This record gives sequence, structure tokens and C-alpha cells, in this order.
Amino acid sequence: MAIRTRKPTGAVPWPLILLEGGEKAGKSWACAELSASEKVGQTYWLDLSEGAADEYGAVPGARYLVVEHNGTWQDIVGQVAEIRQEAARAAEAGEPPVVLVIDSMTAEWDLLKDWAANRAKGSRSNQQRLQRDPNAEVQVPMNLWNDATARHRRLMTMLMTFPGIVVMTARGKEVASLDQSGRPVEGSKDYKVEGHKSLAYDASVWVRLSREHAPIVVGARSVHAGIRPGVDKPQPMPDFSLERLIFDALKCDPSAANVRDMTEMKPGSEAPDLDNLSESAQRLLGEAEDAATVEALRLVWTAINPLLKSGEITQAEAAYVNERIQQLSHQLGADQSGAAA
Repeated sequence: MAIRTRKPTGAVPWPLILLEGGEKAGKSWACAELSASEKVGQTYWLDLSEGAADEYGAVPGARYLVVEHNGTWQDIVGQVAEIRQEAARAAEAGEPPVVLVIDSMTAEWDLLKDWAANRAKGSRSNQQRLQRDPNAEVQVPMNLWNDATARHRRLMTMLMTFPGIVVMTARGKEVASLDQSGRPVEGSKDYKVEGHKSLAYDASVWVRLSREHAPIVVGARSVHAGIRPGVDKPQPMPDFSLERLIFDALKCDPSAANVRDMTEMKPGSEAPDLDNLSESAQRLLGEAEDAATVEALRLVWTAINPLLKSGEITQAEAAYVNERIQQLSHQLGADQSGAAA
């Protein structure tokens, strides 16, 4: 296989901005203010559990459209996909860039956490636990957290390759520092952005707003306004506005900007669509997660082939369930070996 290369373009990509901070710090106002800029085209405002979209339409000059959705993940992602197509059309036509505001990504991750918890409630072990104690904690297994993260990753990939400007808001606050055992460290504080743990990493620009001090650019992936971690301190921006940040500091030129070049990773077409597993495959996975012994897992495994032959599950689903059973078998084997010792 020959080496395939190309020279870097040096072009400034479309920004994916994380705008975070405490309550009433001006995050939503800044987004509405950006929509008034003559340098941007149509702004779409996706309100997720914030309820500010209608009121901030009264900000002087604001000209955005509120995106309607029914609160489900499928509808929310579907609306983002439609807006992404419109942004691509506008960019190709040479029109001012489309802006997408998501207010907020804190609510987005809360939705996915609730989705994982609701799925976990259906497992046999959690149902038995809740029957004994309706107030018992629902235990969410790792495979469900992985599914929630996969959904978040699909949305983030759409935003990271958006052919226009994306502004994501999130809540941020100081929290007590914890030691390795999870106990609070007296007199010590950490700052936490409320959302998926990779949210700030995926953003190309990270801005913190506060009621006490001037806006701070915490980090920026930029040749023109980059901040070197561990070398440069976060930069205050007293004259902050999203318009100045995007077009002056980052020097984003709509006529030359492009989307981030991200080749989709392809682990294999044999992987099933985890959002659309058949009922039989979901039942097998639930029984596997509930299995308390390796022997119980073996019984689940013996049910795979009959369901595959009858067409109740696909080959991809069978392989996925089998892989999960093997993972759980190793875990149970290690646990039982340790207990016996």
C-alpha cells in the first residue's frame, strides 16, 4: 500500500465554541447578540430545558429562529442534521455562515443519563431491587453508559464537522475537590463543566463567563489566538462578544473556512445499530447482564444459535451478544476465583 499524503491548507476551520459559566452569567444573551451580527446568516436556536429562546428574541437586533422538537433524542438529532444540511447549502452558495446555538449541552447529557437509567430499570436485577425497596438506587451497567456515550459522540461528530458556526452553552461551577477515595478535601475547590467529560476537549474554543469577572478564554485551538496549556494563562477578554471572538481573535474568514477534516473511524460494518436492536437481542443482553454465575451466562449463550436460525436476531446482533457474554464471563470468572481464594 502506497503512502497517501497531502499538504495542510492552513485555513481556519469553522469554530465549535463552548460557552460555559454559572447561572445568569450571560451565556444565552451572548448567543442572541451574535445572531444580530451582519457577519452571520440565519441563526437556529435549539433550546434544551433552558426556556430562554423566546425571551431573548427581544435582545436588540436578535434574528434567530427557535428550533421546535418533541424532547426525544431522535427528534433533536434529526433537527441538527437538517440544520447541518442547510448550513452546507448556505456555505456552498457563498451566503453568510449559518449559526447553530445549543442551549444547553448540560441538558443534552442529562437526557442521555436519564435514557441509560430508564433502560437499566428494565433489567431483572434492578426490578428485583426496586420491588424490595422502591427507593433503591438503580445500578446502570457499563454497557449502557457506553451506549449513551456513543449517542453523544454521534451528535458531537455532527457539530465538529458543521459547515458553519456552532455555539454550545453549558453550566459550570466550583465544586469540592475529592481525594482518590471520593471524599471531599477540606478547603480545596475544583471547577467543573456540567456535561459529558469530553465536551471541553471537543470544542475548538472554550470561554468561561462569570458575574464576578470579565469573560475568560480558557482554551483555544488556534494559530492566531491559541493558548498553550501549562504555558499561557487563560486570557481575559473584557470587550468580549462572540462576533469579536470568531472574526477578530480567531480570524475566521467565511470565504475560506472549512469543516474539520475528520475521517470517520470504521470499526467494522458487522457492528449492529445499538439504537435498533431487536427485542430478542435486547432480552439476551438483559439476561447476560443479570447473570450471577458463569453457568448462567452459558445458558444465555446456548440461546443465541436457535434465535439466529429462526431469524429473530441478526448475525451482527448474535456476534455482539456473544462478545458481551465473553466479557462478562471473564469478569465473573475473575470474581469467583477471587472469592474462592
